[in-house]
Formats: sequence, structure tokens, C-alpha cells
Amino acid sequence: MAGELLQSFRPSEGFLRYLKLKFWLAMLATEIFVFIALSSVMAASVPAKRPGIGIAAALFAILLATVPQLLGYLAIHLRYDTTWYVLSQRSLRIRSGIWTIHEATITFENIQNVTVESGPIERYFGIGNVIVDTAGGSTGRASHGEGSANLHRGKIAGVSNAAEIRQMILSRLSLSKVAGLGDEEPRSTPGWTADHLATLREIRNTLRSEVR
Repeated sequence: MAGELLQSFRPSEGFLRYLKLKFWLAMLATEIFVFIALSSVMAASVPAKRPGIGIAAALFAILLATVPQLLGYLAIHLRYDTTWYVLSQRSLRIRSGIWTIHEATITFENIQNVTVESGPIERYFGIGNVIVDTAGGSTGRASHGEGSANLHRGKIAGVSNAAEIRQMILSRLSLSKVAGLGDEEPRSTPGWTADHLATLREIRNTLRSEVR
């Protein structure tokens, strides 16, 4: 719509650091498991005088430890770079995805609740999440933008000004003539006041006196 107020924003850089921390913790757990498995194979191959098995296991362990790290690290940056949030006067749009693009549009008329969530690690990185619950769902496969099939919730993840964005959404709710969260604003309807009725009675009495 021409002249429509649009605001687009992306996750904070703290969100990227948060994703990297989760990734490295997961990689550390994987490497510990690979080390334990490799030690078991080596311990079994040495007494059996079959060093080839140990060498093959070591090469496999190296590939298992390095290739997922490279791919995972690349996927984190791609996810961060492809996540966008757009606020218009009528709706919220959440777009993310690497191989498959997930895009959800939530109209303000369907919104029931808007909250801010932030765990201790997320607060350490200075980020939070804005959770938008809706009544009738939203278009798109995943409202979270993270592969979830829940069509009744949208998630603005990893932003540094979560409280401000929540207030922006509530302000747009007011602009779209919605009072509160999900209740339509009562429309003013014309009505007759006591003064109007008194004036009409005077006019009626005057007309009656003139007719007589």
C-alpha cells in the first residue's frame, strides 16, 4: 500500500554470538563422544595387531570432528543473515530460512498477547525474544521462523530492544483500531441526548401551536 509505514529490522549481533556459543557447546559434546569412541577402537586394535583399523578410525574421527563444524558454522551465519522482521501498519512479517524459506504474516487483528522472553544466557548477550500469540494463526508453515509447525505463535528472536519492539507492536494495534489485545475498539455510534430530545419537543410544540 502506497504511503504505508514499514519498519524492518534484523536480529542483534548478540544473537549471532549466542548461536555460536550453543554451536560450540554442541561440538564440544560431539568431540568428547568421538574421542571416547576412538579410544575404545584404538584400545581394541592394538592388542589385535591390526593398526589399520585404528588409522581408519582416526581418519574417520577427524572428518567427523571437522566437517560438521565447518558446515554448522556456515549455517549459523546463513541463518543470521537470512532472518528479517517487518512491521507494517496492519501486520507483522517474520522471514527466515537457509535452504527452505519460512515466511509468516501475522495480522494485528488476530493478536491475543505479546510478551518478552529472555533466559540468563540471552540476557548475558543483551538479547531477548518477542513472543506474539494469535487467535486464528498466521499464513506460512512456521510462525517461529525456526521450523515449528505451531501456526498460533510468532517469535521475533534475538533482538536487543525486545521491550521497544513489543511497544511498537502494541502501538500498531492501536493504529489498526484494536483496543488492547484482540478486542475490537468500540465504535462511536450517533445517539440522541436529553438536550436533543428537549429541542425536538419544543419544535413539536411550536408546530402544534401554529397549526391550531
